[in-house]
Amino acid sequence: MPSGRVLARTMAQYVDVESDAPVVELGPGTGAITNALIARGVDQKRLVLVEYNPGFCALLRDRYPQAQVIQGDAYRLRDSLREVLSSPASAVVSGLPLVTKPMQTRLRLIRDAFLALAPGAPFVQFTYSVAPPIPRSLPGVSTEASERVWINLPPARVWVYRKG
Repeated sequence: MPSGRVLARTMAQYVDVESDAPVVELGPGTGAITNALIARGVDQKRLVLVEYNPGFCALLRDRYPQAQVIQGDAYRLRDSLREVLSSPASAVVSGLPLVTKPMQTRLRLIRDAFLALAPGAPFVQFTYSVAPPIPRSLPGVSTEASERVWINLPPARVWVYRKG
């Protein structure tokens, strides 16, 4: 189910629009969060959209012709981004259903995201769950959460993780 507009806007607010560095979006689907990023002022040319579904990839290429659409597995992020990023990303924004995955898969994803990110850049993830999708207690990682977005159906919260 696509993210609601308010949730997508909440996620986009954590992305630095002044930077020229890439913004990686994981699981963009039909582009609900992508639209919010562009509306916030992120240049389409900065977007690296990692999508597994070939049909969604075709749709994304039509909707965002200046973005780089990668057909790949976000849960194998290092492989999907290999030779794609020319500089560290200024943000990784994830619409993936993380809480449906085993904890080890989630931790591998955030580890790989941090390898792609500039120091201190955000990994932005939403969840419908009350608990954070990735534990708050990761060594060397700061965690913040948005207010619950009640207007979203179902209600959701945005979690932001930053390393060093």
